[in-house]
Amino acid sequence: MGEKVGASSSLTHAENVKHAKNEHEMYRKKAVATDGFFQTSSYSGCSNIMPENLPLYSSAPLLCSGITVYSPMRRYGLDKPGIQVGIVGFGGLGHLAIRFARDFGANATVISSSLKKKEEAFDKFGVHSFLVSNPSEEMDAANGTLDAILDTLLMVHPLDPLFSLLKPLGKLVIVGVLETPFEVPAPSLLQGEKILAGSATGSVKETQEMMEFAAKHNIVVDVEVIPIDYVNTAMDRIEKSDVKYCFVILIVNTLKSS
Repeated sequence: MGEKVGASSSLTHAENVKHAKNEHEMYRKKAVATDGFFQTSSYSGCSNIMPENLPLYSSAPLLCSGITVYSPMRRYGLDKPGIQVGIVGFGGLGHLAIRFARDFGANATVISSSLKKKEEAFDKFGVHSFLVSNPSEEMDAANGTLDAILDTLLMVHPLDPLFSLLKPLGKLVIVGVLETPFEVPAPSLLQGEKILAGSATGSVKETQEMMEFAAKHNIVVDVEVIPIDYVNTAMDRIEKSDVKYCFVILIVNTLKSS
C-alpha cells in the first residue's frame, strides 16, 4: 500500500523474445499500447522500480511524453554535449525535450509559431536561441546552423523550412502524430544528404534509463493537477492551447459515485 508504480506506454509479451532482446519490443507486430496509441488498449502494466525523489504528479507524464522525446534524442545522437538541437513546438513534448537537451549538454533552439513564450524559454528553460517559424530574416540567418531537429508539433506544417535550418548530414526527427501526410521536396533531402526519421516511443529499458536520468537531473513535467469533473473543460483548453504544459487528473477523492 502506498507504493509508487508506473505504467509503460507499451507492453511486452514473451512471444516476441527477439524484439525484447534488441530493445525494440514496442515495435513488434502485435504491439499493445497502454494509452490507445496503436489503436488498441489494455489494463496497463506496472513497474515497481521508480525513483523516490521525483514528485508523483509531475513525474507520471514522463512515462509517456518523457520517453517519447528521450528515446529518439538518444537514438539519433541529439544527446551530445555542444550539439545544436532545434525543438519544434513548445508544448507538452517540447518543454521536456528542451530540459533533456539542456542536461545532455546540448544547445537547444526553440522553433515556435509565436513569440509569446520567448521570454519564458530563456528565463525558465535556459534555451540557446528562439526562432519564430514564420518566414523572416531571423530564420534565413539561422539556415545551416542546426545539427538536428526534434519536431513535436501536432498540427500540419511545412518541413522544407526545417530542412533549411539543418547542417549537411543533419537529422529531422518527427515525434508528433499527424494523420495528414507530410510533403517533403526531394531537394530538401538531397542537398546536404539530410535525414528524415520518426519515433513513437521507447523500450522498457530506455524508459527505466530515462526515469533515472530525470531523477538525477530533477527533470519533471510542468503540470496542472485537475479533478476528474474538470476533464471536459480541460479538453476545451487543450484545443485552445491553454495549458502549461500538461494536465494530470487526480482521481482519488474526486471521482463521485452515482
